[in-house]
Amino acid sequence: METKAVEKYIRISPKKARLVADLVRGTNAKEALNILRFTNKKAAKIISKSVKSAISNAEHNNNVEGDTLIIKSISIDGGPSLKRYKAGYKGSPDSILKRTSHITVIVSDEGTTKNNKKQAKLAKKDKQKQPKEKVEKTGKAEKVQSDDKSQPKEKK
Repeated sequence: METKAVEKYIRISPKKARLVADLVRGTNAKEALNILRFTNKKAAKIISKSVKSAISNAEHNNNVEGDTLIIKSISIDGGPSLKRYKAGYKGSPDSILKRTSHITVIVSDEGTTKNNKKQAKLAKKDKQKQPKEKVEKTGKAEKVQSDDKSQPKEKK
């Protein structure tokens, strides 16, 4: 079951917030809170609040334990920019854009973590390494030959 938490008009640049969001995307929710707690960035505290909110929404609305939740996605979108001006060269105004962000955190109790994705990739590679059999048609009987250089087998 998916649950989300949305924070809008947060006074931080989306570019800076995305750096921190990339650290915890796809991890266990409790582990993500621990990572954010020791990340020395302003965005870490803000994203931590969003993750906590998503966890509590899942616990309250869907009766799911917080330990089983996985951060399925975190999206950081740009909000409206506050436009300010300061004196520039020869008194001409230079514009300053103070950017805002919209943060959306989606947690799920089903899905895959980074470790499960790695295991799936390794299993896929192992399947590709298995030798394939070649079938040759010669008259009435078919010969099946394996890539592992063994003797051809008769197939009836």
